[in-house]
Order: sequence, then C-alpha cells, then structure tokens
Amino acid sequence: MKIGIAGLGLIGGSMAKAYRVYSEENGAGFEIYGYDIDKTILDFSILSGVLDGALDSETAGRCDVVFVALYPKDTEEYMRQISPCLSRECVLMDLCGIKAGVCRLGFELAEKYGFLFVGGHPMAGTQYSGYKHSRATLFKGAPMVIVPPRYDDIALLDRIKKILTPAGFGHYSITSADEHDRMIAFTSQLAHVVSNAYVKSPTAVNHKGFSAGSYKDMTRVAWLNEKMWTELFLENKEHLLFELDTIISSLSEYRDALKNEEKEKMESLLRAGRVAKENIDK
Repeated sequence: MKIGIAGLGLIGGSMAKAYRVYSEENGAGFEIYGYDIDKTILDFSILSGVLDGALDSETAGRCDVVFVALYPKDTEEYMRQISPCLSRECVLMDLCGIKAGVCRLGFELAEKYGFLFVGGHPMAGTQYSGYKHSRATLFKGAPMVIVPPRYDDIALLDRIKKILTPAGFGHYSITSADEHDRMIAFTSQLAHVVSNAYVKSPTAVNHKGFSAGSYKDMTRVAWLNEKMWTELFLENKEHLLFELDTIISSLSEYRDALKNEEKEKMESLLRAGRVAKENIDK
C-alpha cells in the first residue's frame, strides 16, 4: 500500500509513524509519502525513516490512500489542488475536527474526479501539538468517526476499516457530517472553551498546593493551539453557540441559588447533575 499524508503535525505525524511501525512489524512494505509546509519537518521525517519521500503531484498519483491532516481551510485548499492528481482507485480522507464544509467539498471533488472521499476524525490527541509530540501509538484503541458517502455499503465500510487497520483504532462510528459537528460541539469544543476560560481566574496563579485531580481534569485542554481551535470553533459556530448558551443558562441557575442561599434549590441542581451523569454512564 502506498500512503500519502498531508500535514505532519500531531495527527498526521502519528499516522505516518503508525503506518511505518505496522509496515516494519508485519513486513507490509508500505511506501509512505508526506507533505508539510515546514520543510524542516518534512526533511527530518524522511531522514529518520518515517517517510519514503515527499508527497507531490507525482507521488500522490500512485497513492492508494491520501490522508489530509491540516486545518479546515487548508484542508479544503489542499484537496482542490491534489484531487486532479489522484487515481480513480485512491481513497482521499480528511482528518479534521470539523466535518460539514470539508466533507461537502470532498464529496463534490470525488464525484468530479472519480476517486473515493471519506470524512474521518480520530478521537485521540493531547494538549500538545506538532510533529515532535506525535507517536505511533496515539490512535491505539481510540475511537474513529467515519463520514462515508454511503451508509449502506458494507463492502465500502470494510475497505475503509482495512485501510485504517495500521493506525490501531479500537472502535468506529459511522455518522453524517452535520451529526458529527453537533456532537463534537458538546464532547470536545465546549470542553476546550470551558477549560480555557476556567484558568483565567485570578486565583489560578496561586493554585499550587491546593489542587489535585479535579483541577488537572478541568485544565488539561486549556493548553491548546489557539489558531487551530479558533478555526474549528468558527466553522462550527451554530452548534457551539447552542452548547455555550445551554451551559451559561445552567451556570446561572447555580449562581442564583448560591447568591440567594437557596439550599433546597442548590441540592436539587446538584442532584439533577449527578443523576444525569449516572444515566449517561449506564
């Protein structure tokens, strides 16, 4: 299998390393080509043996699969550029954290040029970004969300899963682009906003010696890539606004109960939250 990876940050770099390790351990003989705007990273990944060469119009035409792990707008631009170079047997898959716009364009390009486009979102990562933090095991056991052009094509889904086997995903979810974006606004984007806002308290600078698991859990994703997350938030504006409005309304209830010393109201709010968590975990 010949693999192309555009974008060698945390996600793209981890993909490249995962496929390299799998190829070496299983004698698969993969050829892996990469592209990154930072030529230093590209050169290093080739010299270190992770990549076999650069992903360009010529090597892209020989690839069985091309992963695009760039920011949403850069992904769209790259797909426009690379699509005419791809063979009709190629699978083009984006790895963006937002799906609606990217998938809309991907399906259009696939229909025009004859290859297969599939939306993808690896549900794995760290608070750190960049190739230096990438690792071959990042996706091991992690969920992978797939946005296929057709939901009832078992052979197509099986093909996608086989292509992704070297990454080591533990579970696959099949969904639409809009449903993905609606869910991700809650499970990921809202968490990043809340965490980032939480650490802005003036009390935070004096937390040492007074913090344990709760603080660490709440603040881990406050350490984020602001350029990437700003683009993701704006691309998913409507869904994220709904989640922000919902949590702001809920927090106002807790604040009012506290300010007015309404003990029963506070107990009721806390109980409802606990029960909600119990029901979700079931």
